[in-house]
Amino acid sequence: MAEIVGAIFGALGCICGTSTCNCIDQHRNFNDDVDELRRILDSLTSQKQDIESRIQEAEARGGQMVRQQVQEWLKQAEEINVKLRAFLEKVQGVKWYKRACLDRLVCRKINMVKELLDKGSFLEGLVIERAPAHGNIIPTENLVGEISTKEEIWRYLMGDEVGMIGVCGIGGVGKTTIMKNLHNDLQRQTRFEKVIWVTVSHPLNVFELQKKIAVAMGQRLRDDEEVIMRAAALMEIMTRVRYVVILDDVWQKFSLKEVGIPDPNVQNGCKVVVTSRSIEVCSYLRCKIVKVKPLSQEESLKLFLNTVGDDVLQVPGLEEILKLIVEECAGLPLAIVVIAGSMRGVDDVNVWRNTLTELQVRVSSVKDSNDEIFMRLRFSFDQLNSLQVQSCFLYCSLFREDYVFSRRELIEGWIDEGLIDGLPSRKAASDRGHAIIDRLDKNFLLEKETIVSSIGGEFFGSDGAKMHDVVRDMAIIGIGPEFGYMIKTGMNLVELTDEHGWVKDTKKLSLMENKILKVSPSLSPKCFSLSTLILSSNPNLSEIPESFLGEMLALKVLDLSSTAIETLPNSISKLENLSALRLQHCMKLKYLPSLANLRGLKKLDLHEAGIEVVPQGMGMLISLEYLDLFFCQNLKEIPTGILPNLSSLQYLAVCCLRETTIIRNLEEVARLKKLETLECQFDGIQDFNHFVNKFKDFQSAIAYSLGVGTARDMLRWSKYELVIIDCEIGEECVMLPNNLKDLWIIRGKNMRSILNKTVMLGMEANELKRCRIRESEEIECVIVLDSLCCPVLDKLELLHLSTLPKLCELVRVEGAATPPHIFSNLKTLHIMSCSGMRKLLPLELQQAFQNLEEISVKWCEQMEEIIASSDSDASSDKFTFPKLRMLYLNHLPQLKSICSAKGVMVCDSIEGIAIFHCRKLKRIPVQLPLLDNGEPSPPPRLREIKIDKDSKEWWESVEWDHKNLLQPFLKYILW
Repeated sequence: MAEIVGAIFGALGCICGTSTCNCIDQHRNFNDDVDELRRILDSLTSQKQDIESRIQEAEARGGQMVRQQVQEWLKQAEEINVKLRAFLEKVQGVKWYKRACLDRLVCRKINMVKELLDKGSFLEGLVIERAPAHGNIIPTENLVGEISTKEEIWRYLMGDEVGMIGVCGIGGVGKTTIMKNLHNDLQRQTRFEKVIWVTVSHPLNVFELQKKIAVAMGQRLRDDEEVIMRAAALMEIMTRVRYVVILDDVWQKFSLKEVGIPDPNVQNGCKVVVTSRSIEVCSYLRCKIVKVKPLSQEESLKLFLNTVGDDVLQVPGLEEILKLIVEECAGLPLAIVVIAGSMRGVDDVNVWRNTLTELQVRVSSVKDSNDEIFMRLRFSFDQLNSLQVQSCFLYCSLFREDYVFSRRELIEGWIDEGLIDGLPSRKAASDRGHAIIDRLDKNFLLEKETIVSSIGGEFFGSDGAKMHDVVRDMAIIGIGPEFGYMIKTGMNLVELTDEHGWVKDTKKLSLMENKILKVSPSLSPKCFSLSTLILSSNPNLSEIPESFLGEMLALKVLDLSSTAIETLPNSISKLENLSALRLQHCMKLKYLPSLANLRGLKKLDLHEAGIEVVPQGMGMLISLEYLDLFFCQNLKEIPTGILPNLSSLQYLAVCCLRETTIIRNLEEVARLKKLETLECQFDGIQDFNHFVNKFKDFQSAIAYSLGVGTARDMLRWSKYELVIIDCEIGEECVMLPNNLKDLWIIRGKNMRSILNKTVMLGMEANELKRCRIRESEEIECVIVLDSLCCPVLDKLELLHLSTLPKLCELVRVEGAATPPHIFSNLKTLHIMSCSGMRKLLPLELQQAFQNLEEISVKWCEQMEEIIASSDSDASSDKFTFPKLRMLYLNHLPQLKSICSAKGVMVCDSIEGIAIFHCRKLKRIPVQLPLLDNGEPSPPPRLREIKIDKDSKEWWESVEWDHKNLLQPFLKYILW
């Protein structure tokens, strides 16, 4: 409306002035321009609908996801369409004297829509590929014994007569290990398009099960839909492909239809495998039952020796004792590896004899089969011989079944509990935590897990750990009560009342992941010894009554994270023994009572909490070591003078955004002499540069994770990391910290290069190891070398460039010689969706890539050569990559050669080659090594050559010297 009113006043000026004739001309054009705006809006609508249809087709094929630029374009197109349709309604029938200047406004709208139409061409494509179609290889142990069982299951998987397979057996007998091995075997065949692993656990949650399966299928279900509608959507997704679904650790009956899994049958060729301790559950699902039996004595002995080490047989007099110990394990693989792990490195016969006696006494004292295995596992727990390590183990049982811990999360929990203390620094405590995790892993009381996360479209794997469900049962039932543990996780509790069996001697109480709505106002448990109370992940819990905490004066750890709590009771001020207060993701939290009395508080975690002011008395927390105020959007400042009082602070996380003055005086941070880790978010480059200039000396003493722009959700908790997202960079210099190791730039604006004399002070970042640049439309090259700037990148190990449409070269030389050490340590080079790039590796830099281990080039529509040819196209070109392990080329429709026409690549370390949809490539120049007799031979480490199923004809025609020798390594993949 304001635009229209302004245009009317402009029209009056036009009528009264000398340009009346022009106004009349514009009046005559007004109707034509309005029609043109309407027509071009129709074109925008059609283009939007066409893009949405193409996206639906791509998603229906599976394995692809919409580019972020496309999602943003669709959103912008919808908004503009709605606004301009409303605008057209308002100007319809407007009086003639208003039309002249309104026409100029209409013309501006037309140009705006035209510009949006041009941006919607998306030459680089609408979608990008997801994770590989099958999935990841699951880390697991090699099978000892159980071969006949595995072969039986494999026959059913490969045959047509059985669709549902039930793998049954007691806990610890090896069901999951067998299926992990089979899962990995299935990844290497082409019969099934999808192999899906889902750990179900107890109690069964259909909503979560649907979510896990959909994610594994590369799809997403709506969270706001009923389970029955989600089941219909999942059913439709799963009918598109031939799949194997492995449902591990199923405890209760359910129907496939309820979840949305189509019945596996001969027609669809699909399979569902269920592992369970209950034959009744498998029979209900109409499974073909496969019973997993305990190992034989011979197999048990072999597994025991594989775990403890064969050298123990050389200890005189030990062999017979060892065989009797193996016999006590009753053929259960879990018991065998746990007990063997606890005896690793022991060579005293007396200790072995005592172990045998203890096992015999424990097992003979119980009759229930579950108790028997618990006693065997309990022995390994006792063998830890350290109350600290035992307590760290038991802490893991506070979490739900099959919960996967990140190492950082686990270690932080142990520090909060005071299980790791008395060390001079948080780094030392972390090192001690890693050592404890490794010890529990070696004793098979924790299992290694890989946590896969996606950041900016790139997948990362980090080390995690979890408890085997039988080991957790042993911890909860067999040991926990002795240590005062009460575990009530995931029990669907709705309200806490006096009826919930509060035991006054309880020391650790976990109520996480329930559905608790409220705590009875009169509830005041007499838990005088309670030191840990975990109420996290009860998303509807909004209030804690004053009386609830009144008798918990021994409380040290209180966790209310991920609840709807709005205020904390004033009684919390009386918890003078409290050392850790965790309130992460409490977005409705507005008020905290005074913390002045909590002089022993070491951790205050308010990450993404809703507080508007810092808690009263925070400056009195002289013992505080950990303060997280990151992403507290309503918090405007930390008053001057508070931070210097926190003299024990080791970890600090804050946001320094322009609309706030979180830290008025950055110099206060520099006065924190014990600070080891800083996580900080800045609104723009100017603020960030100010910080770097202030802390040139300080930054070398701390580990930092810094974000600029909209990077707050991208920080990976890694050390020496900088993430820049949605920032106007242009000619503004970005000051890189001297010891920076990880650099991310996403949607950098007005950048023509990444490292040069004005954009980045590359000479300062001489420790940079990983550089990732994404979705920056103006970038033409990575580095500009000139006489004023010569970036040092000799320590760079990873370079990931994605969705850079104008990128045409890695290095641009402007009046400076190329330094010989540039890229000299580069190991991984990933190029994706860089539609303007024709040649990847400059010929003059080929010698710089001697440490390159992986080359991945995907979705680059104009890419013609991987290694640029010389002008003379010399026939003797030889390109040596002594450490190259993986060459991955995907969707390069214009790729004609990997190197010069008659050149060869020498890469004897190559392990895998994958080429998909590169139909113009006529020759693969990888030279085969020669044996001593002069005959060619496949590279010694080569495992596989993958091509897409549709390229069989291309493979037959492609040139590769001695290609017949490589046929055994060839695998056709559905892509």
